[in-house]
Amino acid sequence: MYKNQKVIVVLPAYNAAATLEKTYKEIPFDLVDEVVLCDDASKDETIKKANELGINHIIQHKKNKGYGGNQKSLYNKALELGGDIVIMLHPDYQYTPKLIPSMVNIIGEGLYPVVLGSRILGKGALKGGMPKYKYIANRFLTLFQNILINYKLSEYHTGYRAFSREVLEGINFNQNSDDFIFDNQMLSQIIYKSFDIGEVTCPTKYFEEASSINLKRSSIYGLGVMKVSIMHFLQRFSLGKFKIYS
Repeated sequence: MYKNQKVIVVLPAYNAAATLEKTYKEIPFDLVDEVVLCDDASKDETIKKANELGINHIIQHKKNKGYGGNQKSLYNKALELGGDIVIMLHPDYQYTPKLIPSMVNIIGEGLYPVVLGSRILGKGALKGGMPKYKYIANRFLTLFQNILINYKLSEYHTGYRAFSREVLEGINFNQNSDDFIFDNQMLSQIIYKSFDIGEVTCPTKYFEEASSINLKRSSIYGLGVMKVSIMHFLQRFSLGKFKIYS
C-alpha cells in the first residue's frame, strides 16, 4: 500500500522463464501488494517458474494473443483486484524494478496519473545497448508524434509504464489492437482524454534473453505508430471519429 492506495505490478510474459526470477526478486514487496503475471502461450517453462516463485495471480493464454492482448488481460485483472496504482513491468529484465518506488510515489502523491520510464532521457538507451537503427527510429517517430498529437514526451515507445486506476477506467484500452501498437494507442487515448504524463529516467539493458522485435516487425510497428498519430490528429480536430477514443 502507498497511503491507502493498492499497488499492483503486472507482468506481460512470453518465454520469460530465464529472466522472470531475477525480475521478480527485485520487486519492492514492502510497497507492492499484488503481482499478476499473464503468460501469452509461452513455449518455455514460464508458468512453472511463476508457480515456483509463488506468484499468486497467474493468467494463462492457451493461444498467443499478442503483446496488446496480454496487457488487456493484465489491466482488467488489476482493476478487478482493486488496484489503485498499476505498474507494467516486463519480466525479461530489460527495465529495472528498482524504479517502482519512484513511479508509485509520483502517482500516489497526485503529481501525475501516468508515469513512463524513459530510456531516452539522459544517454541510457545507447549505453544500454539499444541498436542504433532503433534509436534513430525512436527519435524520428517521437518527433512525428509530438507534432501531430500536440504533446511533448522524450519517447512513446518504452514498455515501462505506471497508471492510476482513474486512467485505466477512463480510456477504452480493450478497444485497442492485440499487437505491439497497443502501447501507442494507449498513450494516444491518455493524451486525448487530457491525462498528464510524467517521465523518469530509466536505464535499459539489451541482451540475448531480453525480448525485442526484429527489423520487419519494427517497420510494421513504425507504420502503425504513424497511423495512430494521424488518427489522433484527425480525431482532435473532428475530422474523423475512431472507436479507440470512445
